[in-house]
Amino acid sequence: MSLSQSLWQANQDLAQATLQHPFVQGIGEGSLSQEKFAYYVGQDAFFLESFARAYSIAAAKASDWQTFQLFHDLAGGVLTELKLHDSYAQHWRVDLSSVKPAAATQRYTDFLLATAWSQDVGLTAVAMSPCMRLYAFLGQTLAQPHLPDHAYSDWIATYSSDLFEPLAQQLETLVEQYAQDSKTVRATYRYAMLCERDFFQAAWEA
Repeated sequence: MSLSQSLWQANQDLAQATLQHPFVQGIGEGSLSQEKFAYYVGQDAFFLESFARAYSIAAAKASDWQTFQLFHDLAGGVLTELKLHDSYAQHWRVDLSSVKPAAATQRYTDFLLATAWSQDVGLTAVAMSPCMRLYAFLGQTLAQPHLPDHAYSDWIATYSSDLFEPLAQQLETLVEQYAQDSKTVRATYRYAMLCERDFFQAAWEA
């Protein structure tokens, strides 16, 4: 079993808790209130901007050109996500320029950026990997047995698509290449998973 697979399996309790969270289930069923989803869109856009910055910081630290390019390609995937959020924002009338991060959002982005600035590319990849793997898991699960047809279908389609899964795998490849199993690696991955769960909880409570 690879390190990424081991870390993912060790955190299945949080993966399942997030999948079963009423916010995520509301997306899957199409029953989530528009107000909660609109709030989430604004918070997630703020988060994704920091996520892209963390990729760029890691790219600058890359020891070889191939890794530099891979981190920038992953940042490009985030920019594609942000375009989707722009369309959501227009539809749900969310002014992304006026979004202020909630405590859960700020805690998550501070953690990612602090890791990217202060740690090596391996631990940065470990800190960022849960977001990508979790969203791929959520999208693929909610798309079964078929893609639903409701207000949040585009969200499910994005994260269950054949375009998103390779991005998660590319980041996991960097984990395998640059990280080694340790207490710090496991604690970092776990903390990111907790931040993901808390992010959805904060959106639910909004």
